[in-house]
Order: sequence, then structure tokens, then C-alpha cells
Amino acid sequence: MPWFKNLIKISSTILNQSSSYKSITPLASPSLTQFLQFTKDYSTNNNGITNHHVAGLEPTKNDQKPRVVVLGSGWAGCRLMKDIDTNIYDVVCVSPRNHMVFTPLLASTCVGTLEFRSVAEPIGRIQPAISREPSSFFFLANCSAVDFDNHTWCLGQFGTLNFTRYLLSPIPSAQVQCQTVTEGVETVEPWNFNISYDKLVVASGAEALTFGIKGVSEHATFLREVYHAQEIRRKLLLNLMLSDVPGVSEEEKRRLLHCVVVGGGPTGVEFSGELSDFIRKDVHQRYSHVKDYIRANEILSSFDDRLRTYATKQLTKSGVRLVRGLVQDVQPEKIILSDGTEVPYGLLVWSTGVGPSPFVNSLDIPKAKGRIGIDEWLRVPSVQDVYSIGDCSGFLESTGRQVLPALAQVAERQGKYLASLLNKVGKEGGGHANSAQNMSFGDPFVYKHLGSMATIGRYKALVDLRESKVSSFF
Repeated sequence: MPWFKNLIKISSTILNQSSSYKSITPLASPSLTQFLQFTKDYSTNNNGITNHHVAGLEPTKNDQKPRVVVLGSGWAGCRLMKDIDTNIYDVVCVSPRNHMVFTPLLASTCVGTLEFRSVAEPIGRIQPAISREPSSFFFLANCSAVDFDNHTWCLGQFGTLNFTRYLLSPIPSAQVQCQTVTEGVETVEPWNFNISYDKLVVASGAEALTFGIKGVSEHATFLREVYHAQEIRRKLLLNLMLSDVPGVSEEEKRRLLHCVVVGGGPTGVEFSGELSDFIRKDVHQRYSHVKDYIRANEILSSFDDRLRTYATKQLTKSGVRLVRGLVQDVQPEKIILSDGTEVPYGLLVWSTGVGPSPFVNSLDIPKAKGRIGIDEWLRVPSVQDVYSIGDCSGFLESTGRQVLPALAQVAERQGKYLASLLNKVGKEGGGHANSAQNMSFGDPFVYKHLGSMATIGRYKALVDLRESKVSSFF
């Protein structure tokens, strides 16, 4: 990995509580002050056991490029990283996934219409500087907290002695607190580290809403990531194979081949359309008992009524049974509706919209309908040099604007605007921390809705080109 170039091993003598700092002998060349940023601190506890304290990227100095830290790798964050001027800024991205997902085509990968690699783009391709520049990084990690206090940046050069104290003595700095992503039983322990920033862009997105319904997280499959689509394809094909095993009862066959889609928004309807095409074209010749067991909960409430009626007719022709109701409980092999109706399933796909993540909820900053509150320039007004874009952000009530919908086109447009804004600020000398307080940011962000689209199978799709009813406020 390119960021290993910045790792410098430091050998030091472990200190007792009563002793003072001893010298540290670097194993690197005299260019320490130029590129040593990733540090590790050691101390001894009362029992004489060495503790590993938090490592991280230290504050930038005045002779270094300012650092933009981007939390998230979705539509908003990736568009910003694509357009950011890396001649002005170093870019650090923190995300639990190392790629961007083209979500509108994700449903097509569940049934093999598209391969998974067709809807995922590595971060290193979106912003090559992350792979080749010595001070730009991608970290596979989750952000656990943000310390907004003492937002400063380092001034001047450090000699060997001062640099030693710089490592061992914390310098006041606003930091992003992160923890590495690990999976599986036989894996390393999660590693905690901090990143100091000059500009922070929170683009961490939202997470699927479960409405507190018991059993959703344990038994349902969401459709937001590539691994979700992989799991849906695995379950679908496994159930198809199991349904042909001798001795399986008719009732069990019906359950295995009953695919329930909860949620009638574009994602749920597109998946239902793709699934019905898959069954009608690819599976119907061998499994003639399949097509009658796909159901959806509701139909495209965000579209025009005439388009909803058309979508209902087309999906019904494709073998999709439409059921209206509220899910009250989710069990391993069935869901229970509010009227007591039990609906058995072999595959349950949950697509009922998104809401704020626990990370966003944990931030002690003003909110707008649960999202991070921003002003007309996508800044978080209560803290310096912090911005928020995408599904995790919303205009504060004081701006007189309504919260924008959680759509890819909103996030993409915000990322493009903010990259242009940060480039302008950087060129005018405001890239470092606290250096853009009195700058004019120019025109505020303006969003114009370009319409909505959704595929419904059989080479048919819905296109609603109406402008949003509240677009005049954007």
C-alpha cells in the first residue's frame, strides 16, 4: 500500500511513571519533518504493562498542503473526491468500503443481469491521488466520533528534540476518531486511530430504516451494498435448488420460493421487476411453479398517480402479487402483518427507505429532521471548517429551505458544488484550519430536481420529469 511509505518505525525506551522523557532514535533519514505523519505513542500503566495509545495523522504544518478528510464513499463523497484539486489539498478518505456503489443498478446484480464488478468503482480510480500521493490515504475504517474542539494546525518546523516532544505530547487539534473494520472470527483486533483535519466533509450517508420492528435486522436482507446483492443471489439460487430435493413438502416449496419485498419505493419495485424477469426468462423453463410467489408491499408513492397505476398493472402481469399492509413482526420463516396475517417467505428483501445512522445521531451539533444541519454553502455553522453533504445532511430551518430528499442526484450535485467551493477557498489561501473565516464563499448551493426513473421489468421503465413541488426553495 502506498501509505506504508509514510510509516517510520520508532524505537524508544519505555518510561516508568516517575521517569522523564528519554530520547527517541528514528530509524529513518533526516527527512522526518517532511513526511513523518503517522505516529504511535506508547506508555506504561501502573502494572508495568505497555499500552498502545492512539496513532494517527497529526495536524498539518504551514509548509504542507492542507488536508481534506472525507467520511464516506457514497455518491456525495466520491463526487467531491473526484473533483477536488489535489495540487491544493491532500485527501484522506475514511469509509468501511473501498469502492463506490452505483446503487440504481444494484438490483440487476441480484439476478445476474449485471455482474457485481459492473456496479462498483474503486476509490483509487475515482481519485488516483489516494493511491500515488505520499500524504493522501484511504483508510478502511468507521468513524466513531469527531472532536471539534481546539481546531488548530501546526506552525513551523521541528528539530529532532522538539519533534520527539511533538510525538509524545498531544497538540490541541480537532480530530476524527476512527476504528478499523474487521470481519470474521480469526482476525486482528480493531485498531483505533485519530486523524487531524483542516477541512472535514461528513458524507457518511444514511442507513436502512427498520422502524424498530423486531427481527428485521436478524432475518431480512437489505439492498444497499454489493454484499447485500450477493447474499440475495445466494439465497435465491439456494432456495431454487432446495425446492427440487425429493421429499420437500408442497408447503415448504411454496415457502422457499416465496420472495417477499417489503417497501414500494423505486428500489423495491426495481428488484421485483428484475426478479420477475429472471423467473419468467431463466427459471420458468425448469421451475414452472416459481413465478406466482413474488410479492411487494406498496407501489412508488413518490411518482405520479398515473405512473403508479401503470407500474401496478405491469408488475401484476409479470407475476408480482401486490399486498398493502404494515409489518408488525419478522420471524425466521414468516412475517406477521398488523392485521395478524402471516406471510411465509424464503427470501425477505427490506427496502423501506433510509434514516440517520447512529454516528450522525451521536454528533453533538444542530440537526435538521435528524440529519446534520447545514447552511446554504453546505457548512455546519456551529463548528469551523466542517461540511456535510449527501443523505446525512439537511438544511437548517433558519435557512428557509426544506430538507432535500435522499437521492443520488442530490448527493452528486452537492459533492460537485462543494469540491468547487473548496478549490476556490484553497486557491485564495484558506485551505488550512481556521484560515477561511472571513472569506466570501460566493453563490450558495442551488438544487434543481431533474426527475425520477425506475425500471419495472420487461424492458419497461417509469420516467417522471416533473420538478419537485418544493424545488423553488432549493
